[in-house]
Amino acid sequence: MRQIFQNLSDGETALAEVPAPQSTDGHLLIATARSLLSAGTERMLVDFGKAGWIDKARQQPDKVRVVIDKVRTDGLLPTIEAVQSKLGQPLPMGYCNVGRVAESGVDGFQPGERVASNGPHAELVRVPGNLCAHVPDGVDDDSAAFTALGAIALQGVRLAVPTIGESVAVIGLGLIGLITVQILRANGCRVIGIDFDAARGELARRFGAEFVNLGDYEDPVAAARAFSRGRGIDAVVITASTKSNDPVKQAANMCRKRGRIVLVGVTGLELSRADFFEKELSFQVSCSYGPGRYDPAYEEHGQDYPVGFVRWTEQRNFEAVLDLMASGTLDVRPLISHRFRFDDALAAYAMLDAKNALGILLEYHGSEAADFSAPVKLTPAPAATHLGTGAVCGFMGGGNYAGRILIPAFRSAGAQLHTIVTSGGASAAHQGGKHGFEIASTDVADVIGNEAINTAVIATRHDLHAEQVLAALDAGKHVFVEKPLALTLDELGVIEKAYAEIASSGAILMVGFNRRFAPHVLRLKELSQHSRQPKAIILTVNAGEIPANHWTQDRAVGGGRVIGEACHFIDLARHLAGARIINWNAMQFTQSPGGDTLDDKVTISLAFEDGSMATIHYLANGSKSFPKERIEVFCAGGVIQLDNFRKMRGYGWRGFARMNRVRQDKGNAACAAAFVDAIEAGALPPIPSEEIFEISRITIEIGDSLAH
Repeated sequence: MRQIFQNLSDGETALAEVPAPQSTDGHLLIATARSLLSAGTERMLVDFGKAGWIDKARQQPDKVRVVIDKVRTDGLLPTIEAVQSKLGQPLPMGYCNVGRVAESGVDGFQPGERVASNGPHAELVRVPGNLCAHVPDGVDDDSAAFTALGAIALQGVRLAVPTIGESVAVIGLGLIGLITVQILRANGCRVIGIDFDAARGELARRFGAEFVNLGDYEDPVAAARAFSRGRGIDAVVITASTKSNDPVKQAANMCRKRGRIVLVGVTGLELSRADFFEKELSFQVSCSYGPGRYDPAYEEHGQDYPVGFVRWTEQRNFEAVLDLMASGTLDVRPLISHRFRFDDALAAYAMLDAKNALGILLEYHGSEAADFSAPVKLTPAPAATHLGTGAVCGFMGGGNYAGRILIPAFRSAGAQLHTIVTSGGASAAHQGGKHGFEIASTDVADVIGNEAINTAVIATRHDLHAEQVLAALDAGKHVFVEKPLALTLDELGVIEKAYAEIASSGAILMVGFNRRFAPHVLRLKELSQHSRQPKAIILTVNAGEIPANHWTQDRAVGGGRVIGEACHFIDLARHLAGARIINWNAMQFTQSPGGDTLDDKVTISLAFEDGSMATIHYLANGSKSFPKERIEVFCAGGVIQLDNFRKMRGYGWRGFARMNRVRQDKGNAACAAAFVDAIEAGALPPIPSEEIFEISRITIEIGDSLAH
């Protein structure tokens, strides 16, 4: 299928061929009939992409601070690569979609029904059920494409709490502003619209509002005060998109005492205390479509808010907008300025800067009957010079880590990159084309069931690992899984049994515990392994905070941060000690009784069979200016300290003083190379399987102990 993407590094907009998304529970697959360009949002993204590095930095000062912190800890070159990789990822464009359900994983929606959603510009979209709404029979596809924009306008109006007869100003008469005018009129309000564009002002008058033309240098404050009969405007809804602070200042000046200001658009926010203090004005920023926005539980997992407590959610706002259209109260057809076939989407984007452009519709023809099930062929099949003995890889997962670290590591190691599979398809096409894969797909069967592929590399979300590992082992493939191996002891037990049954065939099971392959760690291991005395190992991980609602913090999906990430350091301690773990203890820090119980502020103690000890401080509450990872080994009267896999220093260690590298190296490339070389040579696994299962079991036990 085809989809529109934006490259934020250079501003290029592309209509690309990508694999169609797979159907999943809680989501709908929708064959698109119409989609609407959101001129404000999409023009802003295009302009950001076309901007130079300095202008990008000026527009994202918070991101600049993050980059500076990363330079301090990881070094300049890795930081530049990370930023370029992030900006180089294709950004799906659009969020105003209408079409027919192709497949449904949501109760209450059936194939063939018309639905409006916030799906992107693509021939087939996958959207969570709570971001979809049925389209009434009396609403045509053209109008229904405005549903998401209408919900944004409606949520802003709800926050303004208008009552019959109030005077309300709308600053900015783009698509959302003109829809806001109509909704306010439906609420019985007197409305005055403010904009620079006379044509949009005429539309506002058509919808029953008065108009202030800033292009003719009219004074908006004086006009609004006169409109309010000298009392001051009751409420202002700002739907403009500008860097200027003028809209907020004008809104404050035109309001009556205790007036309300709601920001729906994007403006400068240098507020004058005096303007707000003297009148006791209220100011609120509206969040997109309404309650539920950016809440994974609502949007991704389908957990609706009880109507008795949250009357208007995102989905219910969608429904309300469609009801307004069906009754004729909201008429968006006059807002359509241009139409383009989806084939000509790039020409549509060229119209974004046109003075007369307002509502630009994309029309899709034949998407309802099209078959999008086939994977996408990316490149001619490379010659299989070592097929059957070397690693012919199928990747499952193409996120940031896979694209920036894992795939390049396998490619450098000489692996043949055959097929890449991702859930949505966009990253499969992007990473596949970038790194020279032959096939991009959204179906894991294209890896598991392909006999030409002898190696499965798993870099998906953590809750999928166990199932995919088992499927790959059952198919007789070598398996490399980016940690963790499993999330539960039951899953781990099944994998261990399955691997025991096929290990004699030479199949290799590997977990991406890359740090033990880092150059500094190899040297540290070499220096310390000759001592017969037990070691004291301290690993301090300044992990940094991740939002509590991030998928990695979800015990059922990501496993939490101990299972999902601290497993690296349990493995590293096990490797440096060179002995089996015989006992462990874990404690976690909480802010206050009944407060934060996330497993991201943890101290783990390990005891080893040879008498060695390890303490892992995994902490998310430290300063970013401190090293992210510090390893210290005390042994035989000496100490070795390693900071961030860049600088290692010996204290009282005979024959070793320091080992520094300009470029950070956590062993990712060497880890992949060891795995690929073992396949090529028919050798033993680079990490003994008994160690992998030992580390995985203890990590899960620790994670379970902290979750209770």
